[in-house]
Amino acid sequence: MNLPENRYITLEEYEELRKVSDQQLEYIDGVLYMSPSPNTKHQRISMKLSSFLFHLLDGKDCEVLAAPYDIELVDGESDEKKIIIPDLSIICDKTGFTEQKYIGVPELIIEIISPLNQAHDLIFKTNLYQKFCVKEYWIINPILNNIMVYSLGEDNQYRLIENEKQGLIKSSIINGFEVDVEAIFK
Repeated sequence: MNLPENRYITLEEYEELRKVSDQQLEYIDGVLYMSPSPNTKHQRISMKLSSFLFHLLDGKDCEVLAAPYDIELVDGESDEKKIIIPDLSIICDKTGFTEQKYIGVPELIIEIISPLNQAHDLIFKTNLYQKFCVKEYWIINPILNNIMVYSLGEDNQYRLIENEKQGLIKSSIINGFEVDVEAIFK
């Protein structure tokens, strides 16, 4: 299925395209976003974090899922569908699981920036995750070797609570989740 430039697509067109494409495709506000294949550093960081989180959360109420896995964000106020593929998602409300995706809002999302989509993760997704009330959003930047952590306040606005190149960073919502910033980039 070829899509003309600058054309919005329907959810049905998106679902048909997903059946014939091996690309990681996200669907937000009628726009199709293609994620580049992750590089080696990205994959190493993702594996370290997903392994740590898997063991941390094993047998607990929450679980971690790694890309490629669809998350259909819902806010309860509109019928608009936003289908994203975060690098890592921590989900505690398991009622939204289906056979193919999760429908709901993860408690914590981690995105590992690639050189080709920095603005998408730094600006667009930060605003999107805030709008859908993701409680905590981690941006891992292997280009600058730093980690930024946003936490959702009572006013449903993000506050930057960490922006570090060294030391330990701790999650404010997942007990025991802490990362040695320098070690994550080795």
